[in-house]
Order: sequence, then structure tokens, then C-alpha cells
Amino acid sequence: MDKGKMARPANISGDNQSKKKTSYTLKLTPEQVDKLGVCLSGLGWPTREVPYARHAFDGDGVKIVAYESGKLVVQGGKTEDFVSNILEPEITGEFLLGYEEVNNPEWFEPHAGLDESGKGDLFGPVVSACVVADGDMVRKWMESGIRDSKTITDGAIIKMAQSIKNTSGVVVKTAYTGMLKYNELYDKFGRNLNKLLAWLHGRSLLDALEVKQPKWGLLDQFSKQPLVQKYVKDSSFDLQMRTKAEDDPVVAAASVIARATWLDQMKKLEELAGRSLPKGSGAQAKQAAAELFRQLGESRMPEFCKMHFKTAYEAMGKTPPIKKAWNPNWGRK
Repeated sequence: MDKGKMARPANISGDNQSKKKTSYTLKLTPEQVDKLGVCLSGLGWPTREVPYARHAFDGDGVKIVAYESGKLVVQGGKTEDFVSNILEPEITGEFLLGYEEVNNPEWFEPHAGLDESGKGDLFGPVVSACVVADGDMVRKWMESGIRDSKTITDGAIIKMAQSIKNTSGVVVKTAYTGMLKYNELYDKFGRNLNKLLAWLHGRSLLDALEVKQPKWGLLDQFSKQPLVQKYVKDSSFDLQMRTKAEDDPVVAAASVIARATWLDQMKKLEELAGRSLPKGSGAQAKQAAAELFRQLGESRMPEFCKMHFKTAYEAMGKTPPIKKAWNPNWGRK
């Protein structure tokens, strides 16, 4: 059978008994991003401005955003039509939608997924989340559009997180600390954020494995060193790691849980501060930190900020300390 005429599974061909996808993400090459722009412009699709996007189009029943990073986000009631009729045959030449269990059978095996949130934000803690799920859960989540939290609005993240937690048989565990404890632990771990994050991942993973023990797990890689693996004492459990692991639906679910938990902690911090606290660590976050400093003084800054951030020093009018040069032999005997 010709690849371009490959028969699709029932849930993609229009079977009304199966819920259609209303969102889809895919990594494109730079050439494919350009090709997509030319294709949709040629069809006369209206464009719009989206931060960090090379192309953004509004089609009939579908919205398309192709980011500079190559990540493509498709949303809308006609997502499947766009992917089946334009994206796959005209742009990628690969037929993936509807063939997830053929192309990625490991997604549907019982396994753990780990991701974090808050690492790059001046305000709020770093949250680790671990989710343990199997194939039936993954199918349900994929149908409902659960995906990498970085492509989802805050309001939708809260609803998705609740949906994940309500899934029958799922295991969801998180690990984080209050801001005072976070800053204390950062110093305790030798002012090394990756080591602190690894400890948090270890906590959430071990808590999850006490409830259910799959054979393996996948961690969204944040360090080339196996920092989290040392916390796993069970040699039969295989903790794998790679970058861009959120394409695995279980890791994507963990990313949603982590971000929703971070948002909840941020809400509590805002109530304590009596003001809104911006995300990230850019100009808006710096301005908010400077205003907190003037209002509350330096002694209370650790209640809200990650004090090792350069932005925290600048907000208080201080010069950030010079980072020590990395020494590959540090800690070796």
C-alpha cells in the first residue's frame, strides 16, 4: 500500500464513537517550519502575532503556531483534518497521528514520568512531580489533549491537573518546599540547583514507587549526570532520562501536575505579599522584587525569592557574586 494512502485507525478516520483530538504538538525541522509557512500563506490563511513564533495562522476550525524552536502547536475542532490533510502529506511526509501505539509503544506501558516547574522563576519554589500511569490512562489523556505544560494556559493547566488526579488508578506525587526552606537547601546542596532538583525528584519518585512499582520511568533530563538515579535503591527499576521527554504523555502529565502545583504555591505567595508576582525572572519580576525590597526589607526577601538569582541581587541594589569556574574534579577523592 502506498504510504500516502495508508489506512488510518478508526479514531482518526471519523468514527463518531471516538473523541476527536482538539490539540496536537510536533517538533519540526527549520525547513519544515518554512515549508509550513509557505503552504498556509499560499492557502490564504490569516496570520497573527504570537511571541517567539515564526508563524501563526488561524484556519477554518484550527489555530496553528510554529515556534522558533521548531515546536508546532495545533489546536481546534479540526485539528485531525489539518494534520491528516495538510501537515503529514504536505509538510512532514510522515504519518504519525493515530499511529502512536505503533510508533511509540513504550508510552502505553506502565511507567513513571518526572518533570519539574519553577526552576527558571524568581518567585516561588521548584516543584517536582511524578506520575505513574499505564496505557488506558495514556489513551484517555491523549484524547483529552493533555500535553507539555509549556503549551497550555494557566487556567487550562489547573483543569488538566485535576483531570489527571481524578484518573482511576493513577499515582501522583509532588515534592517541593517553602521558600525559606528552599533557600536554606540551596546552600546545603553546595549552591547547586541541579543537586537540589535531583533531591526533589528523588523524593517524588520514591513516594510514587511506594504506591505502585512499574519496571521503568522517564525523567525530563536537566543534567548529563545521573543525579536522580542515586536516590533509587531498587536496582530492578530503570530510570531513563532524555531531553524533550514531555512528548511521552506520562511525562507531559507530570509537567502539568508540577506547573499546577507551582501556580497554587504562587497564589499563596501573592496573598502573603499582598500583590501579584510575575512569572519568569525578567524585567517585570525584577521590578516586583525591588518593590518588595523597599516595602519589606532584605530580611523578608527569602520568603518570596530564589535568593541565588542574579535578579534578586539587582532588585536589592547589590552586585551579584561572581560564579566560580566549574571544576570537573570537585568533590573527587
